[in-house]
Amino acid sequence: MTSLLSAPDRSLVTAADLRHRRPLLLVAALGGVAAAGVLLTICLALGVTGWFLADAGSHGQPRDALRIGAMAWLLAHGSGVVVGGVSVTAVPLLLTMAAAWLVWRVGHSVGDSVSGHGPDADQISDGERDWTVPTATVALAAGYLSVTGLTLVLAGTPQTDPSAPRALAWALLLTLLVGGPAIAVGSGRAAIWAALVPPHLRAAAATCAAILRGFLLAALVALLAALVLDLGTAANVVSGLGLSGGETSVYAGVSTLLLPNATIFAGSYLLGPGFAVGAQTLVSPTVVVTGPLPAFPLLAALPDSGPTPGWAVWLVALPALVAAVAAGRAQRRRPTLRWDRGALRGCAGGVAAGIVLGLLASIAGGAVGPGRMQVVGPAATDVLVHAVTAFGIGGLVGGLVMTWWQRRARR
Repeated sequence: MTSLLSAPDRSLVTAADLRHRRPLLLVAALGGVAAAGVLLTICLALGVTGWFLADAGSHGQPRDALRIGAMAWLLAHGSGVVVGGVSVTAVPLLLTMAAAWLVWRVGHSVGDSVSGHGPDADQISDGERDWTVPTATVALAAGYLSVTGLTLVLAGTPQTDPSAPRALAWALLLTLLVGGPAIAVGSGRAAIWAALVPPHLRAAAATCAAILRGFLLAALVALLAALVLDLGTAANVVSGLGLSGGETSVYAGVSTLLLPNATIFAGSYLLGPGFAVGAQTLVSPTVVVTGPLPAFPLLAALPDSGPTPGWAVWLVALPALVAAVAAGRAQRRRPTLRWDRGALRGCAGGVAAGIVLGLLASIAGGAVGPGRMQVVGPAATDVLVHAVTAFGIGGLVGGLVMTWWQRRARR
């Protein structure tokens, strides 16, 4: 009877196997070129579109608009640029996030395409070395760096002076820290390696991600609330510039690119250290000292200079509260009845989230204009100390409370 059963189609099996055994170096290198080229093409298209919206193409040449789009792409990779003799080093983090997302998606596809290379899961478990992911990551980085270098050569001028070392370093870190894990996930290696990681470390990493997501969401809500309360001021700023409809659209688009930066600024405010909007200025829950500000809509969310209301001081308790709630929710998905593990997960996850936020604060600011506007952003060291303390204590409390609740429910 078994002889009557149809055998699997060998052609289909072979095709499926070949789909996962494509040329590793070629696929990964082309993936790096594609990951960089897609966003670069979008930036070039937006540059030309903004040029037409601003003045219907009556000033300048199309190549100038293309150069502006390429400079925006380089700024997203930390290159900095000189505009009218003034250094601008602030990174538009929304573009950087888009670049990271593209690297992740392309890296995941590359990992799936080369997953048939190297030893299988049993051989890896037996200790056989597997160079598939490192080799593909290096090739992906080479493709991405080639596009970055070509853009620096074609778009950079002595007047704009983008920093090649910074742009190449950012591109390398992006492909290593985002593209490498994406290739590992797409190729299935990450699942094999994750089985070797102790469960409490994976739980701490999940807690870190939950705390970071929760706090950044709270900071974004605070920013939008402040902006809505002073929406009239933002409208007056835009109307005072006398922009046309197309120019207003371009201006709104530029403001949107800096929304993640402003969210990190708001998080620094909630933590207590605050941030600067120019040399010798400070915006914090305890004191607000500002000077003349440029006409930029997002700055309408700033509180008035002078003494702060009494309730503003209590905002510094929000980060610890958010960390406690996020740690508790993360532990609900990975329950434990041991007090030490609950405390370790919450505290370690909170400390790790504080370190990540400190790193984000270090890249969120920079120079945005001449004179005093060369100093804009939070003090990364102060943010790091306050975030580690608040998130660590909040995560510890949240982990212990959830452990108590799970022990109680178990009884």
